[in-house]
Amino acid sequence: MAILLTLLPAVAGLLLAAHFYRAGSLLFAAVSVAVIGLLAVPSAWAARAVQIALIVGAVEWLRTLAAFAAARVASGQPYLRLTLILLAVAIFTAASAAVFRHPRLRQRFRL
Repeated sequence: MAILLTLLPAVAGLLLAAHFYRAGSLLFAAVSVAVIGLLAVPSAWAARAVQIALIVGAVEWLRTLAAFAAARVASGQPYLRLTLILLAVAIFTAASAAVFRHPRLRQRFRL
C-alpha cells in the first residue's frame, strides 16, 4: 500500500521534471528527478523535503499558468482549456504532498 501511495508524488515529480526539461532548465529537471529518489529514503527529513518540493512545484505550475494565460489573452487566443489543465496539475502536485499524512506512510517515514 505504501508503494502505491508514493506513486502520486513520483508522478507529480516526473511532471515537474518534464516541465522543466521542456523549458530548458536541466538543473531543475534533475532536481525534480532527485526528489523522486528521496521517496526511497525512509526518514522524516526525506518526506519533508519531498513535501516542500511538491509545494514549490505547485507554485511553479501556478506561475506558469499565469504567464501562459496572460500571453494567450494578450494575443487573443483561447485560454480556458490551458487554464483548466494547468490548474488541475497544480492541484494534483499540491495534493500529492498530502499523501504523507496516511498512516502507512507516516509509519514508513517515521513522521
